[in-house]
Amino acid sequence: MNPNYIAPFVASIKNVFSTMLQLEVNVGEPKLKSASEPTHDVSGIIAMSGEVEGTITLSFELNAATAIVALFCGDKLDPSSPDYVDAVGELVNMVSGGAKAKFPQGGSVSISCPSVIVGAGHTVQTRSDTPCVLIPCTTDCGELTIEVAIRENTTQSSSETASGASVNV
Repeated sequence: MNPNYIAPFVASIKNVFSTMLQLEVNVGEPKLKSASEPTHDVSGIIAMSGEVEGTITLSFELNAATAIVALFCGDKLDPSSPDYVDAVGELVNMVSGGAKAKFPQGGSVSISCPSVIVGAGHTVQTRSDTPCVLIPCTTDCGELTIEVAIRENTTQSSSETASGASVNV
């Protein structure tokens, strides 16, 4: 993966969280995800397609997600609520959209509608031919991780869609 794709996600999450939530994000050292590493309890997933393809996952500890969603919505929501799921989806959408805008080929990259998984013990697996970089983040609300599993599209056809991710529950 091109390391230049990591910095836009770091800048975007800091911007989105400070602007929308008035919440500071401290970013740790990015690392490659091994196949066996678990995902946190709540994951918002969005696919990218075009000149870059793959998936972005914003994964939260349950308590962190609940606190962040409460800041975002102005009210504490139950994780089983459709509004809770929508809020997590919108957060991954804003972070991914903000990062995409900073890509050199940002206009040639599309993002999908988000999917959200809530539940302990799930994993999000990406294409085996696409490395996944974990960007650990901490906030006053708890921990979260941005999982960036994207690569340049070698077919150069922006009409193809990203292959997406599979989920094991």
